[in-house]
Amino acid sequence: MTATDIAAHARVAVKSRHVWHAVHGTGWTGRLNAAIADRITRAVGTMWTAYLFALLALISLPAAILSHSPIIIVAWIAQTFLQLVLLPVIIVGQQLQAAHSDARSEQDHAMLTQLVTLVSDMSKGAKP
Repeated sequence: MTATDIAAHARVAVKSRHVWHAVHGTGWTGRLNAAIADRITRAVGTMWTAYLFALLALISLPAAILSHSPIIIVAWIAQTFLQLVLLPVIIVGQQLQAAHSDARSEQDHAMLTQLVTLVSDMSKGAKP
């Protein structure tokens, strides 16, 4: 790739909104499904929801303990507590990771744009 090729290259940061149609489709069902999924994710993906789900799970804890059955207690831990509480916590973690990734991507894009500009300016000043 020559300096002219680099200078002519379009400098565009590709973001999720640019590829949204490729993932969800262009029809009304794709838009509807994406809107529903986005609202559910925003509602469930908070630490407040994790706290609420933990309280909800704790309601059935006394019954599990009073059963004196290890199978029921393990089932309560695995099927009730972990699934209810970890779901929103995982979503929160993914949102944090996505925010960090977006920030790094923006920084990388700005740096690469500056490098392309520098190479382009250097190639204009150089004589073959």
